[in-house]
Amino acid sequence: MPHEVEVDLGIMDPDYVNIVFNGHEPWVGVATILAARDPQVQAQAREAGARGVRVTGSIESGQEVLQRFAIDEVFRGLTGNWLTIEPLLATGTVDVFAMDENCSPPWLAPYAEKYGVTLVCVYDLVRMPGVEKHLDYKPTEVAGQARELIRLGIENFKERHSRIMPRVPRRMQKAIAGFSTEAVLKALGGRLDSLVDVLKAGKIKGVVGLVNCTTISTGLHDYMTVGLARELNRRNILIVSGGCGNHALEVAGLASLEAAEQAWEGLREICWSLNIPPVLSFGTCTDTGRISMLVTAVANHLGEDTSALPVAVTAPQYLEQKATIDGLFALAFGLYTHLSPTPPVTGGPDLVKLLTEDLEGITGKKVALGDDPVQAANGIEEHINKKRAALGI
Repeated sequence: MPHEVEVDLGIMDPDYVNIVFNGHEPWVGVATILAARDPQVQAQAREAGARGVRVTGSIESGQEVLQRFAIDEVFRGLTGNWLTIEPLLATGTVDVFAMDENCSPPWLAPYAEKYGVTLVCVYDLVRMPGVEKHLDYKPTEVAGQARELIRLGIENFKERHSRIMPRVPRRMQKAIAGFSTEAVLKALGGRLDSLVDVLKAGKIKGVVGLVNCTTISTGLHDYMTVGLARELNRRNILIVSGGCGNHALEVAGLASLEAAEQAWEGLREICWSLNIPPVLSFGTCTDTGRISMLVTAVANHLGEDTSALPVAVTAPQYLEQKATIDGLFALAFGLYTHLSPTPPVTGGPDLVKLLTEDLEGITGKKVALGDDPVQAANGIEEHINKKRAALGI
């Protein structure tokens, strides 16, 4: 269920043994959190001169846990998306950086040496130059692997804390995480009629699923993602988010209750009355299926096809293969799908024609392109207005 969390690099405290887990699976991170709650483990850290052991999430592994665990003295929250990894290591606060499948930059060894970090691969698909410690996740052994990560962290702390001057940004951002179809329904009093009523009244003009990675190929870090989200909120469009783009919106403050102040008056009123932010954090880039459950529930309630709803999908600053699958799913699901940057398929004219023209006659929707937040928002709003008119709302 929705709960308040903390994100951004300001959550890091150099006086603790800090274990950070990175990647796309939560198993090792969860096991380490559970192990670190043992009073004996905390006592061992204090004996080494630390204030205790803390476990923090990075990118999707962290987001998986953020959606399900409350912040406490052991689990401290989420640092950000994958472009935040190198700045995170450069804070001089990380003792163990544990990497499972996907999204760990391949050349982190220089950071480890300079900033006193122990790098550990915890998945058998992850191997990189200069990283010799491998604790490949095995379900039957993960409790022991978690304790070994903590042992490595305590040993690392002794050198890191005496040798490295920490540089931690002061900024720490609160966000609301843990949304799901069930949580949205609960906020609406258990009735989809309430959501339909605010859509009909135009207080919420439509809903956009923002599910993406992050890249600097179309601008500064998270520029397109955050800029587009702000534009949509200003047009009374609610956002349901997942992936590295979700981390960006959490860090930017758009998944906080205070962000309602930035939304236009209709959406702002709904956020205040339901005590929700204008961006609902649903989780990771692999949570597209959970987001689609909400769309399906509304379509079934209205007796309409999903392609008839005032709903769209955007993947601003997408980067890798899972984003491709998410985009194909959205198109097959009948949803207007905005992409940025332009996919590397322009050499295939037949495929381009299928995605941008012909597909609309097959599934009901097509691909829209655009690297400017305002122009992309214009296209999404135009689509939503057309669907509202067709539904008579």
